[in-house]
Amino acid sequence: MTILTLEPAAPLARPPAGKQRPAHLSGPVPLAVEPRLGRTWLDILAKLDFAFQPIVNIHTGYCCGYEALLRNSDDAGFASIGDFFDCCHAQGVLTAVEGVLLARAVERFALVPGSSKLRLFLNVDNRSLGNNSALIPLRATLAEQEMPETSIAFEISERHQFPHALDPAEVLKALKRDAFKIAIDDFGIGFSGLQLLYLAEPEYLKIDRFFVTGISHDSKKKLFLTHMVNVAHVLGIEVIAEGVETEQEFFSCKDIGCDLVQGFMVQRPTLEAGHLRTHYPHIEELSRRERRQKGSDQKIIFEQIERLEPLPGTSDMRTVFARFRDAKNHNFLPVVDNAGEPLGLIRERDLKEFTYSTYGKEIICNKNFGYKISHFIARVPIADIHTPAEKILEIFSANANSEGVIIVENMKYAGFLGAHALLKVINEKNLAFARDQNPLSKLPGNGVIHGLVTEALADADSAYSFVYFDFDNFKPFNDKYGFRQGDRAILLFAEILARETRSAGALIGHVGGDDFFACLKDLEGEEVAALVAAIGLQFKYEVESFYEVKDREAGFIESHDREGNSRRFALLTVSAAILDLPVSHGPSTVEEIGWLIAELKKGAKLSPDKLCRASLITMPS
Repeated sequence: MTILTLEPAAPLARPPAGKQRPAHLSGPVPLAVEPRLGRTWLDILAKLDFAFQPIVNIHTGYCCGYEALLRNSDDAGFASIGDFFDCCHAQGVLTAVEGVLLARAVERFALVPGSSKLRLFLNVDNRSLGNNSALIPLRATLAEQEMPETSIAFEISERHQFPHALDPAEVLKALKRDAFKIAIDDFGIGFSGLQLLYLAEPEYLKIDRFFVTGISHDSKKKLFLTHMVNVAHVLGIEVIAEGVETEQEFFSCKDIGCDLVQGFMVQRPTLEAGHLRTHYPHIEELSRRERRQKGSDQKIIFEQIERLEPLPGTSDMRTVFARFRDAKNHNFLPVVDNAGEPLGLIRERDLKEFTYSTYGKEIICNKNFGYKISHFIARVPIADIHTPAEKILEIFSANANSEGVIIVENMKYAGFLGAHALLKVINEKNLAFARDQNPLSKLPGNGVIHGLVTEALADADSAYSFVYFDFDNFKPFNDKYGFRQGDRAILLFAEILARETRSAGALIGHVGGDDFFACLKDLEGEEVAALVAAIGLQFKYEVESFYEVKDREAGFIESHDREGNSRRFALLTVSAAILDLPVSHGPSTVEEIGWLIAELKKGAKLSPDKLCRASLITMPS
């Protein structure tokens, strides 16, 4: 087992020597162009520029990368960016222009603070894909800037069809073989989105703004987005919510399980390098605020209560009738005393005896007859807004004739929960619970994992160990035996992980796909290593039964690698990266922990025993 000692990564990486960080990203940049681009196109390209918009972790506010957005198409004489690319395609220069722009975007990105640890999301036109000449300037610029291909995520959309002569699956596989990442853009608005998702096997799924706008009060959009996120997470794909502009949209996307967020609420696209950050504290604070509320049902109840304006307990009967006349959609109204505390409900049906008699209404409103609002107030169940949803439902069910439950906060009237709203509260709570689970394994998902790591980092009085598990040779196994058998292997490991860590009190989660997580508290280092090794051996032993006899006896399977070559692959095993946080560990962030674990994963894959371990440095007291 490889053992390392690591310090937390610096939140801002220094640029390579010799590079400057100008305040503005624009300005003349040398263009690596093909000879067929004439002076006219050179002049047009010189007017175009790139703005960048951050894509950040929805839990921590740390930046995952930036999307490069083309700007100044109007200065170049085009009505829109779409018109610009259509013109390029019509004149046969799309591939050459795309190559120039991709290279320029990388040059701009290299000047952004912290870019060496971030990813650049580049929009590409499907009509230029499959032509390697578009990537030549990009590769040259990446080499010049000492940036790996893994720094680039190509955003593929359905705006245009792939060239008819090309197989989209082969084009995308070729990009992935070259270590580029794939993101499906504008997902949900095209006609073949699921087919593209199936073919591309992307790392990222960008949900179109249509499904984000107004989602907080649109149950259909919530349903659609929930299913999109579930499908993505089963496939091990991270979900980016695009165009988030309000807190309500942010919280809805977070509750549903989106991993990353992009939009005006984080930051508008900017040409100013100095305005870009690697961390957006206001996003982290929003997430923390939501986590503080999530321990109870208060947030869900608050969203569902009906805020009927109450009647003062001193109201005369003419006021009561006037309120019922104005509130045509309600057949009851809450009544409160002078302190704002609820007295009960007054029901329209209890007034019918007077309402429909010849002189009844005049009699009840005549003060000489002595009728007061207090004569008609019916007692109803009352519950504090902090009461668990199941308890409120129990209170309501025990009162057969009640229209619902009055909700109070600090004993003051806050609103009313009717039968329909109560059912919605319970349903929302069940959905929220389900969203925090991986849909395949039913283990806690990314939201819970982020919370666990955050809490552990804040607790310097205890020692923790984070363990990240990742299958070896899972794709060849999936390709040969099918997704159904692949899912069985994932479920098997989830069962082993839960069983083997139960006595150690571990908190476990399913990151997605074949990646799992465990958090162990106050265990000795050797205990952790022995437990992780036992989990790996148990999985290796039990998963062999999933193979055909001839493959099991041979100890390998024949399948194709990412280049399409037929080769032998060993049977399934699991690699584990172990990161220890000793007592009094130094300050760190969830993002830094992620970077460290990513490095440890590489070491684990190369280690003979499939384990790699490191420890953060303890701060002096």
